[in-house]
Amino acid sequence: MSKTGKTSTLSTRITRANETDIPSLLSLNNRYAAAGLTLARTAEFAANHLGDYRVLRDASGGILGCVSLDEYSPSVAEIISLAVDQDAHGLGYGRQLIAAGVELARTRGYTELFAVSYSDELFLSCGFERMPLSAYPEKISRYQKVDRTEIEVGEKHCFARRLA
Repeated sequence: MSKTGKTSTLSTRITRANETDIPSLLSLNNRYAAAGLTLARTAEFAANHLGDYRVLRDASGGILGCVSLDEYSPSVAEIISLAVDQDAHGLGYGRQLIAAGVELARTRGYTELFAVSYSDELFLSCGFERMPLSAYPEKISRYQKVDRTEIEVGEKHCFARRLA
C-alpha cells in the first residue's frame, strides 16, 4: 500500500523506451508542461534521448509513467521528464521510476544525480537531499537558453543524490 492508502492491482514493469513509445511519452510528459511540472518535449528530443528513457508499463504494455536522464558531464546527470499518468498517482510509481533512473545512472557510471522539482517529499523519500540550484551552473546556463521558467519558478527545489 502506498502513502496515500491506495493499492495497485496492476501488474507493472519498467523497461527501456522504444521508438513506438514516443507518442505516448510526449503525451504523458507534455500534459504536465502547461502547469510547469515538466518541460515540453518534442518528438526529436524523445528520439534523440530514447536510450535515456525508462517507462513504467501496465500489463498490456501501455505506458503509466516515464523518467529520463540528461547528462551534464561524465559524472553528473539530471532526472528529467518524470511523469505518471494522473489515474495512477499515489500508487508509488514515481518512486519506482526514480529508482529506475538511479539504477540507470549507476550503470552509466554517474557519481551524482540531481533533479529540479515541486515534489519535495517524493525526492527526499528516495534518498535525495536539498541542494541549491547554484551547485549546478550548467543547469542554469542551459535553461537560460531554453526555458527560463525552469529556473525562475520559486516553488521548485533542487535535489541531489550521490551515487558513489
